[in-house]
Formats: sequence, structure tokens, C-alpha cells
Amino acid sequence: METRALAQSAGELLKAQHLALGLAESCTGGMIASCITDIPGSSEYFEGGVVAYSYAVKRHLLGVPASTLERYGAVSAETVMAMARGARKVLNVDVALAITGIAGPSGGTADKPVGLTYIGLVSPRGELWRKYIWKGNRRQNREQSTRAALELLKNHLENGEE
Repeated sequence: METRALAQSAGELLKAQHLALGLAESCTGGMIASCITDIPGSSEYFEGGVVAYSYAVKRHLLGVPASTLERYGAVSAETVMAMARGARKVLNVDVALAITGIAGPSGGTADKPVGLTYIGLVSPRGELWRKYIWKGNRRQNREQSTRAALELLKNHLENGEE
């Protein structure tokens, strides 16, 4: 399913379930928010998002503990879940979707290669996260991450995927 269709489908599900959505984006830099707000009527379910690119914004705005960032790094399951929990609280929403990763072309290591991405979701149904390693260039990695985040959101709302 194309990205726009995923955003529209997720939006319809949020609206039907009377759920408000908030985002915490790092590597996608607002791309997910852009896809969601491309859909007419998205103001009925989308509250807003935080582009938390730096450690400081992750810590001070989203409440990611310094100890989490120091121990696991910005690109980790632990950090993405802390980002999602923080976004849910700060934005006062039912569902929070968060993403962090290494889009490239630099920044990767042996343990955390370019393309490594974590997506986290927190909702009344629970919490879940996914890990991906994309093999594209910076733009492709960001687009694939956006699509995967919208798929995770849609599947969770449809099936209660956890």
C-alpha cells in the first residue's frame, strides 16, 4: 500500500475509534506528520508532533531519561519507547507513534549500521516496537521508515497488533 493510502487508512481508523494521535520523530524529520496532514480532515484526529532530532530535545521535551540515552543510545528500542511515552504525555493523546534511526549516509557503526531504525507505538491497547535495517540512501531510508511507521499504526488500529 502506498504511503498516502496508509496515512488515509490510519486516519479513518483513528477517527472511527475516536482516538487522537501524536508523533515523536527523529530520523524522519517530520515526514510522518507531513503524510498525515496531507489528508484532508486530519485535524479531527491528529494533535501534532515533535521533531526530536537532538539528545537535548529527546530529554527535555519528551522526557527520555539521560540514563536511557547514555546506556542504549538515541537509536534503540528503549529510546523509541521512551519517546512514544513522552509524546503521549506531552501531546495529551491516546496514541503516540515514535521513530528514531540512522538515515545515513554517515553515522553508522558496526553495532548500529546506517539504515537502522526503531519505531515505537503506545496506545490504550499497549506498547510495541519494531526494528528495521533499510539498505537505501538517506531519502529512501526516511521514506521506508515513514511507510513502516504508518503500516505499524494502521495494523495496530485494525488488528490490535502487539
